[in-house]
Amino acid sequence: MVRVPGRSKTRQPRRPGMPYASPGPRQHDANGQHRAWPARLWSALSGRSVAAQVFVLQVVIVLLLVVAAVAAQVLQVEHDSGQDARNRSLAAAESFANAPGTAAALRSPNPTAVLQPRAEAARKASGVDFIVVMNTDGIRYTHPQPDRIGKKFVGTIAPARAGGTVVEEINGTIGRLVQVVVPVKAADGTVVGLVSAGITTEHAGGVADRQLPLLLTAAAAALAFATGGTALVIRRLRRQTRGLGPYEMTRMYEHHDAVLHAVREGVLIVSGDGRLLLANDEAHRLLDLPEDAEQRSVLDLGLDPETAGLLASGRVATDEVHLVKDRLLAINQRPTDVRGGPPGSVTTLRDSTELRALSGRAELTRERLDMLYDAGVGVGTSLDVSRTAEELAELSVPRFADFATVDLYDAVLHGEEPRPGSVMRRAAFCGIRKDAPLYPLGETIRFVPSSPQAHSLSTGQGVVEPRLGDAPGWLAQDPQRTHWVVQYGIHSLITVPLRAGSLVLGLANFWRSERHEPFDQDELALAEELVARAAVSIDNARRYTREHSMAVTLQRSLLPRTLPEQDALEIAYRYLPAQSGVGGDWFDVLPLSGARVALVVGDVVGHGLHAAATMGRLRTAVHNFSALDLPPDELLGLLDELVGRLDQDETAVDSGDAVSGATCLYAIYDPVSRRCTVARAGHPPPAVVLPDGTVEFPDVPGGPPLGIGGLPFETADLELPEGSRLVLYTDGLVEDRDRDIDVGLGLLRDALEQAGDTPEETCRAVLERLPARPSDDVALIVARTSALGPDEVAEWVVPSEPAAVSDVRASVTRQLAEWGLEELTFTTELILSELVTNAIRYGRPPVGVRLLRDRSLICEVSDASTTSPHLRYAASTDEGGRGLFLVAQLADRWGTRYTPHGKIIWAEQALPGG
Repeated sequence: MVRVPGRSKTRQPRRPGMPYASPGPRQHDANGQHRAWPARLWSALSGRSVAAQVFVLQVVIVLLLVVAAVAAQVLQVEHDSGQDARNRSLAAAESFANAPGTAAALRSPNPTAVLQPRAEAARKASGVDFIVVMNTDGIRYTHPQPDRIGKKFVGTIAPARAGGTVVEEINGTIGRLVQVVVPVKAADGTVVGLVSAGITTEHAGGVADRQLPLLLTAAAAALAFATGGTALVIRRLRRQTRGLGPYEMTRMYEHHDAVLHAVREGVLIVSGDGRLLLANDEAHRLLDLPEDAEQRSVLDLGLDPETAGLLASGRVATDEVHLVKDRLLAINQRPTDVRGGPPGSVTTLRDSTELRALSGRAELTRERLDMLYDAGVGVGTSLDVSRTAEELAELSVPRFADFATVDLYDAVLHGEEPRPGSVMRRAAFCGIRKDAPLYPLGETIRFVPSSPQAHSLSTGQGVVEPRLGDAPGWLAQDPQRTHWVVQYGIHSLITVPLRAGSLVLGLANFWRSERHEPFDQDELALAEELVARAAVSIDNARRYTREHSMAVTLQRSLLPRTLPEQDALEIAYRYLPAQSGVGGDWFDVLPLSGARVALVVGDVVGHGLHAAATMGRLRTAVHNFSALDLPPDELLGLLDELVGRLDQDETAVDSGDAVSGATCLYAIYDPVSRRCTVARAGHPPPAVVLPDGTVEFPDVPGGPPLGIGGLPFETADLELPEGSRLVLYTDGLVEDRDRDIDVGLGLLRDALEQAGDTPEETCRAVLERLPARPSDDVALIVARTSALGPDEVAEWVVPSEPAAVSDVRASVTRQLAEWGLEELTFTTELILSELVTNAIRYGRPPVGVRLLRDRSLICEVSDASTTSPHLRYAASTDEGGRGLFLVAQLADRWGTRYTPHGKIIWAEQALPGG
């Protein structure tokens, strides 16, 4: 770039796209429009730019050329004018001298009269200023001014008298002129007179006057063309230099030069034929180039063939790493002719030797941070102690170690607090191969005091053994096994205690075999951080295991362990705990009076100890309420009030563990009438499988869940043929997060239609369609109905008179004889006599008696009164009041139940030999 000095001026702010400097503000007129190009041209001239200097030079040259042309023109005109004057004067003089009659006229008596007219006519015709005819003495015969005729001619005439020609410039009477004198010869050759013709210089210079305006016009046109060309040059220069003036371009060049040699990257520019055009200082340093490297071929600079070939090829390269002597250089190369530039390439070099080392350490740090992050999100995904230990081992292999093992105290595996000093069990094992001779999974281990594991447990700090073959403490643990381990190639160990607060849960061991470098202290710190995160998850899993075990124990203690003996229903059941923990589902089978059986299924929302405890309270309440022999709707009403009181009590103490929801279904089956009375509180409806295999879902009114209060419950009476199967269940069987209850009921129907006839087969068929670990608890009861036939039931209607009691005793005696129960005749007669007498005396008709032969002998006396008798001790002076006392002493159980039409007092006796 040409550096053009110019006057100093303030540097303008940098515009977008202008790398270092920018021109001054653009010039506008008063209306804000751009000035015409002459104004911009003057601005450029005033700035003394390169274009302005070119313009000034052009103007000077044009002016010099004009002056030279004018001077040459003047000289040429003067020369041509003199020559023209000579030629014209000579031609006029010779023509007149040689004209016919001229010589004769000179010999005539009056030459003037003859020659004057002729001379004037010839003068005018030839354009000269005068034609003078004279004698040989120089006396004029003719002259344009007649008063000068007869006077002596002014000029040289001697050569002409001798026969020659005289041409001369003189100052005559009419001004500066050129005159010619020629002789007039007679026929014999003698000179008889002289003729002179001349023309003034003024008249000969008229050509110059005519040519000078044209010359000046051409000069003005040349100046105009120069000005226009200069304007075009200015515009092009401004476009090519992006508006930069000389000052800005100089500053930009200086900046470019400073940046080029100051950057910490080598810069090379290579021509299309492989010659090095430019190399900055850093490129010289990195490539160790010679001082005269520029303009030489890159193949001759002593570079390695691969690097030289890349520079000479001009191909595109991006971060290609080349070993140049002892440096690793990252090379980027791009062509320069992409946008019409000259052929060649520009190359940048960056020393990545230290960067590679730093990037290696950064990569190692990043990998370790990634592993710690993965430990935070990948260890402890389940609340299972063993699985959490396996996740720690799997995370470590092969990213950190070739083998990883986790040893935990047995108590930790069962959810208890660890007991230091006890044996450990290998809870997790993971490695790049399966045949490592380390302790296998599930093996119990007791570490010797000299082992690094024992040292780690006692101090609570991690231990690194870089060379196991030289570690006598570890070799003493199990000499034969440790010998196998060393022979296998495992050479380095890190052992870190699993600590959760003050508790040491076990050990994590990391083994290395494939990588030859041993573990170091930095890796020990990483292992301790990794194990510390995993220890928290293992302790959480341990705590969950303990709580889960407690909840399971509590739930199992609250659920029925065995089913009561009864003949009305053949029952099979299943209970599956939820995948997330123990819940509040329960079921029960409750024998009632009159050979009836109550079935109950309930569900407490939630999981854990609170749900299990709430379930136990509700199950106990159902047991107590069922002892009152209440109808299903009344029992659910009392249970609803109980749950409401429980909610109030929990809210009052602000425990936050109020019963958030509970459902229940209560059904009573009577084998005599084969009727089943059902009521439900927010619970799924029961299913009935008829003896022919048809599946029905009876329409049982659905009451609100327990604890809502305010609405009565309704019952549904179902008549079930003998051999029907009544299916009760909780919502975990038919409802799931990904499945609507209608879909679940359809699947249940399909399973029941394909199930066998027995309750066990039905339970198996239904549960086969469920996942192994459902998301919610599942309680399932299948009850196949039986019936008491007419030969097992005896009924009588008793008149309301005391005398009818004897008839009842007689009829009972006969019936017992038919059943072969003569041994119970006395006690039965006594019990019925007291119950019938009380019904006749204190109750209201009609009075009825019914005997049922089931697993026991059941005596029932009914009347229309709702007054319940009370057992009391009669005084010694009382005549009555001992009847119910006798009944209570003679019967195994007795009680009262109410019906829509009154009450029934019943008493049970064990059958002989039962």
